[in-house]
Amino acid sequence: MAKPGDIIVGLDIGTTKVLAVVGEVGAEGVDVTGVGESKCGGLRKGVVVNIESTVASINEAIERASSMAGVEIATVYAGIAGSHVQGMNSNGLVTVGNHEVTGDDVIRVLDQARHIKLPLDRQVIHVLPQDFVVDQQEGVREPVGMSGMRLEARVHLVTAATTAITNLTKCAQRCGLEVAELVLQPLASAEAVLTEDEKEIGVALVDIGGGTTDVVIYVDGSLVHTSVIPLGGQNLTNDIATGLRTPLGEAERIKVRHGCAMNSMVDPTESIEIPSVGGRAGRSIPRHVLAEIIEPRMEEIFMLVKHAIAQSGYGELLGAGVVLCGGATLLDGCEALAEEVLALPVRRGTPIGVGGMAEMVKSPAHATAVGLLKYGVNRPSAVPQTLNLSGSQPAQGAQLAQGATGRVAAVKSDPTEAAHAVDGDKGFGNKLWNWMREVF
Repeated sequence: MAKPGDIIVGLDIGTTKVLAVVGEVGAEGVDVTGVGESKCGGLRKGVVVNIESTVASINEAIERASSMAGVEIATVYAGIAGSHVQGMNSNGLVTVGNHEVTGDDVIRVLDQARHIKLPLDRQVIHVLPQDFVVDQQEGVREPVGMSGMRLEARVHLVTAATTAITNLTKCAQRCGLEVAELVLQPLASAEAVLTEDEKEIGVALVDIGGGTTDVVIYVDGSLVHTSVIPLGGQNLTNDIATGLRTPLGEAERIKVRHGCAMNSMVDPTESIEIPSVGGRAGRSIPRHVLAEIIEPRMEEIFMLVKHAIAQSGYGELLGAGVVLCGGATLLDGCEALAEEVLALPVRRGTPIGVGGMAEMVKSPAHATAVGLLKYGVNRPSAVPQTLNLSGSQPAQGAQLAQGATGRVAAVKSDPTEAAHAVDGDKGFGNKLWNWMREVF
């Protein structure tokens, strides 16, 4: 766990935007101290296709967040998504020495669970324990200290394309940033918008981003399913640009300002102004024409979500229904359309559990970045950033120090303060985190 005073940064590199959120850990949680956002055109469907453009977008967002927070950002928790991401459930089984489960036994069984056959161009990015079985006793959440002869782990593995991981990491590194961890974006969004009760009862999180729609399902408090749908808000923008014969930039503005996911909710007498292309004069159209373009695409996305939930096998276990997040869910009527198509209770999720400048990130579009921030705070070993409150360079000889736990110590910009490595947390949690850092 992070300590009070640690600085954590979440970096959401999306298809249409890059968002950086800086937070400082306090005694009662994490306070948002800086936010930076920039447009991004270097990704397609969540995958980097233009490194130079992506680097420029990251730099712009980081500079804005750094300036607002008064810190120099050195390390980030970055999100990863895209149609290349795949999830699967796996099991591991080991024998227990001395008939009592130890932390080393848990590490061994998780290592067994992650060893599956993968193509050479893919790698595991997450091993997410669901529960453990000690001998015949199922549903064990914390097996350490229990008596038994066999320990089995049920986990959810998330894998991604190696090239996508490498290119995303390369973009961050070219901005002078160290990636503490690449985190599945919907997993981060879940950290920001879902409650523990929802995860226990059973809930599906649907994150409609610019390039893709991500679906993750929680049952009994654990993530049990992930899937990616290669449609998102950018498809809506393209539909509007084509249907109304207007530039893409104007189509995005029209979608945000006047878009509605259900034609039946639009006043038939309301009209909107549409700029034309090629220097032609603009024109006025009924707003319901725009809704008639948006509704079929949103209905298609929710039909694909419904199919993904049905294919998962967990559709009957979603007692808490569906939670929506992502920029496209800000459309009027989005919740109502989702309830109609999915036949489940639906709510729009906004980030919770942060203080400070919380109002600046209180939007479904900010769920991933805030979730990355909270994910970093809750890790067994946090990765504080280099502080630079005065705008001056760190004192001569001061540098980031790598501790035994992989924790990077914060270096104050005050020349009278020497850099120091933060001592590692003790116990099984830290050993498990060390193992995961070495493996992944």
